[in-house]
Amino acid sequence: MEPDARFVRPMTLSHSIVVAQRLVPQMNEVLHDNSLVHRVLAARGVAGAQELACSLAQLPTPELLPDIDLAVARLLKARDASERILIVGDYDCDGATSTTVALCGLRMLGFTQVNYIVPNRFDFGYGLSPAVVDLARKDFTPDLLLTVDNGVASVEGVQHANEYGIDVVVTDHHLAPELLPDAVAIVNPNLPGSEFAGRNLAGVGVIFYVLLALRSALKKQDDKHADAALAQLLDLVAIGTVADLVPLDTVNRTLVEQGLKRIRAGHTRHGVLALLNVAGKHVEHLTTQDIGFAIGPRLNAAGRLADMRVGVECLLSDSNASALKAANELNSLNINRRSIEADMQSDALAQIDELFASLSSADDLFGVCLHDDGWHQGVIGILAGRVKEKLYKPTIVFTADGDEYLKGSARSVPGVHIRDVLQTIATTYPDMLAKFGGHAMAAGMSLKKDYFEQFCRLFNETVRQVQQGNPGVREYLTDGALTTTERTLDNAQLLARVMPWGQNFESPVFCDTFRLVDQRVVGKGHLQMTLETIDSTQTLKAIAFNREPQGTKGDSFSIVYSLDANHFRDSWSLQLRVEHIESAALR
Repeated sequence: MEPDARFVRPMTLSHSIVVAQRLVPQMNEVLHDNSLVHRVLAARGVAGAQELACSLAQLPTPELLPDIDLAVARLLKARDASERILIVGDYDCDGATSTTVALCGLRMLGFTQVNYIVPNRFDFGYGLSPAVVDLARKDFTPDLLLTVDNGVASVEGVQHANEYGIDVVVTDHHLAPELLPDAVAIVNPNLPGSEFAGRNLAGVGVIFYVLLALRSALKKQDDKHADAALAQLLDLVAIGTVADLVPLDTVNRTLVEQGLKRIRAGHTRHGVLALLNVAGKHVEHLTTQDIGFAIGPRLNAAGRLADMRVGVECLLSDSNASALKAANELNSLNINRRSIEADMQSDALAQIDELFASLSSADDLFGVCLHDDGWHQGVIGILAGRVKEKLYKPTIVFTADGDEYLKGSARSVPGVHIRDVLQTIATTYPDMLAKFGGHAMAAGMSLKKDYFEQFCRLFNETVRQVQQGNPGVREYLTDGALTTTERTLDNAQLLARVMPWGQNFESPVFCDTFRLVDQRVVGKGHLQMTLETIDSTQTLKAIAFNREPQGTKGDSFSIVYSLDANHFRDSWSLQLRVEHIESAALR
C-alpha cells in the first residue's frame, strides 16, 4: 500500500499492541560478514549463505506441478497446428504481468497465433465466466483458452467453452473450490495433493513455470526455439510476485531477486522504466518497496478504474515514447483512484464511529462489515485494507452490484483465514453467498442484498469463534535494538538490497528509546522528527507517515523503526522510518 493514502484521522482502537523481538538461533555458519545482516537473516530462518545467492539453479523443476504434462502437451499441439490461443488475464498487477509473460513467453517459444484479453471487472467480474467465453468467441474465435492468474473456480465458464468445442488450460494459484472446472489441465500449485515445492507462487510465477516446462519439452525435440531466453521475463515475474503479496519463500525470493537484478542493471522493458520514471524512482536502486509503492499501484489503477489493457500495453511497449505515454495515463488513473479513495475513507470513518457507538463494548466487535452503494467497486479492496490495518480486525467492504447483489472485498489479519470464514458461512447458509473465493488474507464475494444484516452478524460471530473470543493482538516483531555504530547509512543501504523483503520475509525493524528534539508536520499529514539517543551520542532524522505530533520536546519515546536510505537532490542520508511510537513511560 502507498504510505500517503492511509487514514489520517484517529479512530477508536480496541486491539492490543505487543512489541516483541525475534529469536536469533545459534548457527555454526556465518551468513554474512556484517554481523547485523547475519542477525537479521538468521532470525528469518535463512539456513545457509548459499541462500543469499538466490540462484536460478536452486529453483525446483516444473515436473511436480499438477497437470503440467497435460498443459504442455495441449499447448504444443496448438503450436504445431497453428491454432489460435487466447490468453485470459486478470485485472490486477499479477494478472497484467501474467498476461504479458504468457504472451511474450509463448512468442519466444515459437507460438505465432497468440492474443490476449483482460475482461473489464465492471462488465464481466472476475475469472473466466460464460460471458467472457462469449466475448472471446465473438472477437477472437480461439481454439484454446489459456487462463493466467484465474480459472480454478471458473466451473461454468469452462463448461461453456467446452460446449463450443474450445479447450481450456487453466494456470492459477488461488485456493481451489471443492468442485473444479472440467479443463484440459489445471496447473495450480495449491491444488489438493500438490507436491510442488513452490506452493506460494503468484499467478505470474505459475505461468513462468509453464513456459519453463514448454522449453524443456522443446529441448527434447531439438526445436530451434528451445534456447529461448526466458530469464528476460523475470523483471515482470518479480513485479507481479511482490505486488500480489504472496509469501516470499525461498522460491519466490529467488524469482524476485533475479528480476530485481535485471531491472537494476537496466535489462528490463520500456514500460517498467517508464513506470519508474513517472514515480520518480531510480532504476539502479530499485527495491521491493518501490515495486509495492510505485509500480504496483499504478498498474492496479488501470484495472480498478478503467481497463487493464492499458497496463498490459504499457508493459508490451516497444518504444520509450509509447511506454511513457501509457505510464502517464496509468499515473493519472492512480491519482484519480487516490481521490476516490479519500472520499470513501471519509464515509467509512463515519460508519465506523456509528458502529463503535452502537456497541456496549468495543471488545464485542471481531469482524467489520461496511457498506455503501455509492462506493467504487474497484477501490473497495483498498478501503478494506485501510480499515483492517487501522482497527486490526478482519474487514469486508461492500458496494452495490446491480439491484440484487452486493460485491464485497475482504482483508484479514494473521490467524483468521478469511476464505475459510466465508466457507463456513456458505456451508451453513448456502443461499447467502452467490460466489466467493480468495486466500487466507484476502477474498472477494457476491452477497444477496437482503442478507446483508444477517451476514454481518454471522461474520462477526464466525471470526469470534476463530479467535476464541480473544480479539487480535497487533504484534511488531522486531530485530531488537541497535548500537550507534550499527545505525548507519551504509547498513541502511546494505539491508535494503541484501535480500528481497516482503510477505512472510519482512524487512528488518528495530526498537529503541529516543528523546524528541523537534517535530513538524510535512506533506499530507506526515510527521518529521529529529530524535536523539538517550545517551545523546547520536542525532537522527525520522519520518512517521500519517502521524500527528507526539508529546513535546524532551519527551522519551519507544520507537519501532526501520533504517531508511533517503535520496534527495542527488544525495543520500540516513533517516528512521517510524512504524510505531509510544511514550517510553508506558513500556
